[in-house]
Amino acid sequence: MSVPSAWGGNRPNVLASDEAREATVEVLKGGFLDGRLTQEEYEHRIGIAYQARTHGELGALTRDLPRPVLPPPPGTNGKAVAALVCGAAGIFTGVTAVPAVVLGHMARREIRRTGEQGDAMALTGLVLGYVITVAMLVALVGVVLLVVAVAQDAHGTF
Repeated sequence: MSVPSAWGGNRPNVLASDEAREATVEVLKGGFLDGRLTQEEYEHRIGIAYQARTHGELGALTRDLPRPVLPPPPGTNGKAVAALVCGAAGIFTGVTAVPAVVLGHMARREIRRTGEQGDAMALTGLVLGYVITVAMLVALVGVVLLVVAVAQDAHGTF
């Protein structure tokens, strides 16, 4: 009989790590909480799990228990993607810099709440948005100063 892949695959003689022992204990805990193991069985198997040397020994402890089903990983936040796209487009247009900032903040708030992926994209969109916005403001101030300087020069020659 082969050992499940989480416990060394078809190599039951491979030495077990502390992480593998802890994973086995979690499966045993789930079996106990589901009512599949009595208190005595649970405590006995936990003791054996912490003394187990190989994956085969760990696999034997949980062979009669169902494995926990892991939920699918959360998807990528759409607003984070939009923030990144707006930030990147802002390099060429400048117009999308402010939406990149707004979407980036909204995305990061949602990501903290939901655990979705995409925080780096949201942060990149935010940084691009802020940098482009500051650059546009500096350029605008420069243009205004240039217009004022030209107007004063033109006014002085009359």
